[in-house]
Amino acid sequence: MSQYTIGIDLGGTTMTAGLVNESYEIVGKITWPTKLPRPADDLEKALADLCRAVTKANNVDFSSVKYVGIGTPGSVNFTTGFVGYNTNFGYYDWNLGPDMEALLGCKVYVENDANAAAYGEYIAGGAKGYKDAVIITLGTGIGSGIILGGKILRGFNFAAGEMGHTVIVKGGRKCNCGRNGCWEKYASSRALTEDTKAAMQEHTDSLMWEMVPDIDHVNAKLAFDAMAKGDAVAKQVVENWMDYVACGLANVVNTFEPEVICVGGGVSNQGETLLGPVRAAVQKETQNITTGRCPEICACELRNDAGVIGAAALENSI
Repeated sequence: MSQYTIGIDLGGTTMTAGLVNESYEIVGKITWPTKLPRPADDLEKALADLCRAVTKANNVDFSSVKYVGIGTPGSVNFTTGFVGYNTNFGYYDWNLGPDMEALLGCKVYVENDANAAAYGEYIAGGAKGYKDAVIITLGTGIGSGIILGGKILRGFNFAAGEMGHTVIVKGGRKCNCGRNGCWEKYASSRALTEDTKAAMQEHTDSLMWEMVPDIDHVNAKLAFDAMAKGDAVAKQVVENWMDYVACGLANVVNTFEPEVICVGGGVSNQGETLLGPVRAAVQKETQNITTGRCPEICACELRNDAGVIGAAALENSI
């Protein structure tokens, strides 16, 4: 009889449960709205219903589910399944793992959502087949997950891997974490958007003004699109931003020397337009430390499925 696991990607807007087979393939998945704000116990019941719904929809008896894994925002103690705080949900001291085990009658693993997504990319995506990997997501902030020898690096406080909050500009831009000059304030997709807006305001003759209705419609893709059309201002914005991306990745290489770094987030859709220059810059900045051999730097492959697959494989990450 086939055995399955269920992976849950729990977000502030939606929650997705995927039924995953032993080859780490998603057999079926269901997405429901998270419907925040709501009491924690009400959300837990909805998560349990979601798990049962995804098995029923795929004609699988729930008794065939070995365990359920949940990737959630917040500070997660993987050992106990206890979420110390989840500010996006308004939950503090959330006993998520044990509560879900009582509701489902099976083992439940809980992990930080960035770590779960990184592990998914490691087990079945762009980092598959490598021993040591770092997954970097360039989004609103910079998410990261570090897998060494097949295990997630969690740290003694379960807060390891916050590469976005390593400083690359001492005394630089103020970050929400309380520090100044964090990598994510310069190399996230939000940073690229803000830098694009600033450049447009300084250069009112830029082609970028013709490509959006107004400055409120600027996103991280605009500068790349305008650069492709020959706009010099956009080209400068993109090149400066990629320098910051490369700076942080060089720090990752010099700290962990992984075999591969996978870069995710919507901006990774730029492919070699992004990865080619970044790869060359990282190679240049690390060659004296790494004896000239740079880790592979590639795009993530799983997109929105990474969190589901990673959560479904969490038992292997211990």
